[in-house]
Amino acid sequence: MTYCVGISVDAGLVFASDSRTNAGSDQVSCYGKMHTLGIPGERQFVILSAGNLATTQAVIAQLRHELKDDPDCPLNKAPYMNEVADYIGEVSRLRQQRHRDKEAPNAGFSPAASFILGGQIAGEAPCLHMIYPEGNHITTSRATPFLQIGEAKYGKPILDRIIEQNSTLEDAARCALVSMDSTMKSNVTVGPPVELLLYERDSLVLRMYRRLDEHDAYLNALRASWAENIRLAIAALPLFTLEATGQPPGA
Repeated sequence: MTYCVGISVDAGLVFASDSRTNAGSDQVSCYGKMHTLGIPGERQFVILSAGNLATTQAVIAQLRHELKDDPDCPLNKAPYMNEVADYIGEVSRLRQQRHRDKEAPNAGFSPAASFILGGQIAGEAPCLHMIYPEGNHITTSRATPFLQIGEAKYGKPILDRIIEQNSTLEDAARCALVSMDSTMKSNVTVGPPVELLLYERDSLVLRMYRRLDEHDAYLNALRASWAENIRLAIAALPLFTLEATGQPPGA
């Protein structure tokens, strides 16, 4: 399984992804799900991937080759991020179809893949898009300034409660790591190393990146601090009436 999250705030963008693709009783496989492309000073793209590994690797490889070898490809020429999202959706859909054509019917194989695309093209604002397996996509809003793919449910509550448009990049990054840690705690198919990237608005360079493995001191300190403060918050919640008065229920 996979968990990836992208957060859009006024100060820029935050990306976080796990690295586990398989977690069986006798085999754990890890592949990075964060991919960076772009032209420093002109355009920068971060792509998070979930789903069929063969599809995602084929899509990313094609995008890298085109960015390098084809000056007229949408990655090089598109003036808007939504056009880049359209193109990635098309590439993904075609790659999925190729895999389907090679598989026996009803074999239980799914080539489906989804992506979060984030970044900025010079002259435009930074933005995020979630690209579905069908090739269509959505973006964030002020009411929902984050996007998730993969095992999203465990990490969503903290994002709903904390992330606001005026959150700092650093607070958004800490929130993303807590969201990731909550997911790893509840689902063994999501696991480290965790990749974290902060993109500063209008910088048009990718320089704030960190990879945190399971023994990373900061990740362990954040995990311990979050657990302790959750316990303190529970202890500080208002008492029930029966606790406050000492009266038994129904008295």
